[in-house]
Amino acid sequence: MFRGVGTAIITPFKDGELDMETYVRLVNFQIENGVRAIFVLGTTGESPSVENDEVDRLVSKSTEICKGKVEVIVGAGTNGTKKTVEIIKRVEKYDPEGVLVVTPYYNKPTQRGLYEHYKYISERTDMNVIIYNVPSRTGVNILPETVYKIASDCKNVRGLKEANPDINQIDMDILTLKSIENFRIYSGNDDSAFHLLCSGGDGIVSVASNVIPRQMQEMCDLVFSGNVEKAREIHMKYFNFFKALFIESNPIPVKAAMSMIGFGNGELRLPLVSANEKTIDTLKETMRRSGILKAEVA
Repeated sequence: MFRGVGTAIITPFKDGELDMETYVRLVNFQIENGVRAIFVLGTTGESPSVENDEVDRLVSKSTEICKGKVEVIVGAGTNGTKKTVEIIKRVEKYDPEGVLVVTPYYNKPTQRGLYEHYKYISERTDMNVIIYNVPSRTGVNILPETVYKIASDCKNVRGLKEANPDINQIDMDILTLKSIENFRIYSGNDDSAFHLLCSGGDGIVSVASNVIPRQMQEMCDLVFSGNVEKAREIHMKYFNFFKALFIESNPIPVKAAMSMIGFGNGELRLPLVSANEKTIDTLKETMRRSGILKAEVA
């Protein structure tokens, strides 16, 4: 699996339909600016609001564009184990490099239940599987020792996207999981990615890289090469922007930010609604201060 930046890419809409023209431009923008992977149909891609035929269109187009250039990882997680396998089987035919499987939400399985969930999935696909831990959205936290057991027993479970903001758990992930050969640990939060990278992590699944892909990849490369001080400068330059992207539920702010730089109109699907005026103002200010937007943009 990749090291560096994987962009959790937005799904552009126009008048209620997929805006494939904008989507193709956005994928190419990511490739041209050096990211290592595209994460299609994650939380940022509004996967709960995307229909099955639209899944086919997005995944097939993504793999067509990215083949031989960057990896494509498809969000396939649900809170039903068999339902998750059905989605994985649906996208396998497009030959992405892997699937991202979030911990089951709402039904709150135990650690044993989480183990059995991922084991069942891994036994029914040959694709690479990345576990996604995001307790703020799912209501469940998968522990490092559970991930270790899953990855040890299931050889196609190849990575963890860690979006638990607890620094102690991030460090425990590194301590526990880096002994597994070729297992990758990615930050799921832009604002804590620098810490995870400096602790020995492998990259970030980034929301901010929709807007600033080159800068996010540069930060990773600098840490990998040992230039932590320069990487910290990038982290601090965009830190307020990272925070602004989550003042409303993701992907509301990032879609507004993308519309400001010419990618789509910010349209979302219910139950998500467009960013409020305060969010727009905050985004504009932080994007101007960090140089993403020119000062004259109103």
